[in-house]
Amino acid sequence: MYSILFKSFIRTKIAAISLVLLLGVGIISVFIGKQFNIKQEKAIIEAESFQEESIKRNVKYHNDDLGLLLYYLRFSLVKKSNSLTGLSIGQRDVNPSILAVTIRGLEGQKYDTDFENPSLLLSGNLDLGFVIIYLFPLVLITLTFNLYSEEKEGKTWRLIATQTSSPLSFLFKKLSIRVFFLYMVLAILFLLAILILQLPINEALLAFITVSVLYLAFWTSLCFIIISFRKNSNFNALTLLSLWIVLTILLPASVNNFVVNTYPVPETLKTMVEQRDGYHKKWDMAKEVTMDKFFAHYPQYKRYPVPKDKFSWLWYYGMQQMGDDESLESSKTMKKKIKLREKVSEAISLVIPTMHAQLTFNQIAQSDLNNHLLFLDHLDKYHEELRLYFYPKIFENYPVRNENWKEFKPKYASIAHTINWTNSILPLVLITIIISLISFFNLRKI
Repeated sequence: MYSILFKSFIRTKIAAISLVLLLGVGIISVFIGKQFNIKQEKAIIEAESFQEESIKRNVKYHNDDLGLLLYYLRFSLVKKSNSLTGLSIGQRDVNPSILAVTIRGLEGQKYDTDFENPSLLLSGNLDLGFVIIYLFPLVLITLTFNLYSEEKEGKTWRLIATQTSSPLSFLFKKLSIRVFFLYMVLAILFLLAILILQLPINEALLAFITVSVLYLAFWTSLCFIIISFRKNSNFNALTLLSLWIVLTILLPASVNNFVVNTYPVPETLKTMVEQRDGYHKKWDMAKEVTMDKFFAHYPQYKRYPVPKDKFSWLWYYGMQQMGDDESLESSKTMKKKIKLREKVSEAISLVIPTMHAQLTFNQIAQSDLNNHLLFLDHLDKYHEELRLYFYPKIFENYPVRNENWKEFKPKYASIAHTINWTNSILPLVLITIIISLISFFNLRKI
């Protein structure tokens, strides 16, 4: 029976064309991921070269004033690259993996991003995660929507029912052959991704593959439950396509709209305004106002005198510090609300498999928003280290030439990520089992 069904399936032109097109798009997505990883690696190399050349050039022209030199010098913090990002780019094309900052006010520099073509950002990247979440279900629908109805409409079902011991077993065999070919395409794409992207065989890759397999299992069960109602082909096709639109587009968009409106973040603008006012307004205030707050933040610098009748770097960098200090609470509130948005989205996604798969892919590939927020936390610490190192030297007029500037290389931020297997796979497993049981109950009536 399997051999007959197998030969019948591979002779179907629409099936062969669908699988070939899916494989082709999948291969393209792997190469797009490769190009993205190469771009990231190239940017890191260029950041190292730029920082070295920038320091040399600025030291040459500002070698008599350390405060002025550090006004211009930028120091890079780099997020360590992750080859899995090529499978699910997520927000890595919007949130940069390299941030170069001066020791001046940090809040105004935190959210600088890479220069990108707005049209490309609007259309997004065709990564393998996108192909799995959006295109694999479409091909599965194409292959299975008439699994039962084609036999019924072709007047062959009565013949099959009389010549097979179990009509239900016959349907399972037809379904298994179609799903087998789909999983074969998935396996080929992952094998190519491992070779082309040079992915390490580790827990993260295993989790990515497992979620992909379970996600397709969910769609298989969803297709089968529609088939189990034994409607005609038109009904099955329209119902499944409608479900695809609801699950991949309508529900995620609705959840995003709900989260954005329920948890607004006015602190985004407020942080920017407070940071700028915190610095710029200090030009028109008495120096004591600025320095009292600065010395309250850094009491170890009280020993340095502040001249009242002329400009001093101690006062200038004190003003810069006040810009960050006065916007600190708004910045913290903004970050909390962004994390709350992510938390609520993740909670809702537990009952929306498409959203759950997308968020899980991004988390595994470390291309999600939470990962970027952790990167910004590393930037806060790095910036504070720079300030604490250079402030005393600026205030003591340390000679520029006495500093070993070759030691200042881009610093790498290593962000640990632990895979929560329960949260990653349990929602997909449960909903697949529930739908499968309902399908089985419906098909027992045949």
